[in-house]
Amino acid sequence: MPKMKTNSGAKKRFAFTGTGKIKRKHAFKSHILTKKTTKQKRNLTYAGLVSSADEANVKLLLVK
Repeated sequence: MPKMKTNSGAKKRFAFTGTGKIKRKHAFKSHILTKKTTKQKRNLTYAGLVSSADEANVKLLLVK
C-alpha cells in the first residue's frame, strides 16, 4: 500500500508542540478589523490549541 500524503492545507495551518498537542491560529484576524475592539484583536493574535474532539481528525490530515 502506498504512503499516505500529508494534507497541504493542514500542513500550513497546524503545528505540533513538544508535548504532542496541536497548535492552531485563531480565525477572524485577517480583514474587517476596524469594527473589532483592540482587546478582541489582541486576544486573536495568540495561538490556540486544537480541541480534543478535533485532534484525531487533524492528526489524520497531518499523517501523524
